Amino acid sequence: MENLSILTRLDYTLMIVAIGAALLGAVSGTLGTYAVLRRQSLLGDAISHAALPGIAIAFLLTGSKTPLILVLGAAIAGWLGTLFILSIVRLTRIKYDSALGIILSTFFGFGLVLHTLIQRTGNANQAGLDTFLFGQAATILESDVLTIGILGGIAIVIMLVFWKELKLLVFDEGFAASLGFPIRALDILLTSLLVIAIVLGLQAVGAVLMSAMLVAPAVAARQWTDKLSVMMLLAAGFGALAGVGGTIISSSASRIPTGPTIVLCATVVVGFSIVLAPNRGLLWNRLRYQRNKRNLKMLGGQLFQSEEQ
Repeated sequence: MENLSILTRLDYTLMIVAIGAALLGAVSGTLGTYAVLRRQSLLGDAISHAALPGIAIAFLLTGSKTPLILVLGAAIAGWLGTLFILSIVRLTRIKYDSALGIILSTFFGFGLVLHTLIQRTGNANQAGLDTFLFGQAATILESDVLTIGILGGIAIVIMLVFWKELKLLVFDEGFAASLGFPIRALDILLTSLLVIAIVLGLQAVGAVLMSAMLVAPAVAARQWTDKLSVMMLLAAGFGALAGVGGTIISSSASRIPTGPTIVLCATVVVGFSIVLAPNRGLLWNRLRYQRNKRNLKMLGGQLFQSEEQ
């Protein structure tokens, strides 16, 4: 009876972690589509690293590890980091990639310093803060799943409300500006949505790997379609699949971390899509090349025969 109770608790914990990972993968994949199409994939890396000092400051100010408080601190820090990047590019001659590297390293270094100071305070409540650095999906609770679902749902709803504007921003920023759309405000809005997606996954995947959850599902989806709405649906599905698959695989073997396993599953989906997707896959491109080559040879032979006749 006791063994049955333990198994029930384990199954329930696995279900909670799998649901949380699936929600995270779906939200990250959907919003990450914009980052991939705008060629700002590394922006996710900068935001996730910039969020670390926000988590530390939120803990220092409140002394609480309540997920909503830490997520709020991470969101503010990540949002400020991206604003700094955009401002540096707009006001100086520093290129985007250089500004991104500067802010990423500065904020991350500041976060590590604060994290070290927290450890030296001897506050027993600080245990577990390092999960936001490397991730620990197995510690996801019902409250965390609820937070991911609510905030992720809000981000998706906002994206749908501004669907037309964000679509124009991604594909033709100049045309959007000529129509009178507030490009600066839309850029900040899109960045804010990406910040939400990233900070939601810090506890599960960690600041080091979170950018992969943002980019990988969208990259995989891009291989299968040229339509934005379909790409988002596929990215959400691939992200959810990686989340559930990584959770199940890590639970079936001992001492395998869940977060990195989820990222590896997403990478497998990307590799599968790059090779086998009928739209852009390497295999189908190779088959089309061989077919076209064979057709050209046949056409050349027919032309040669007609000239001889």
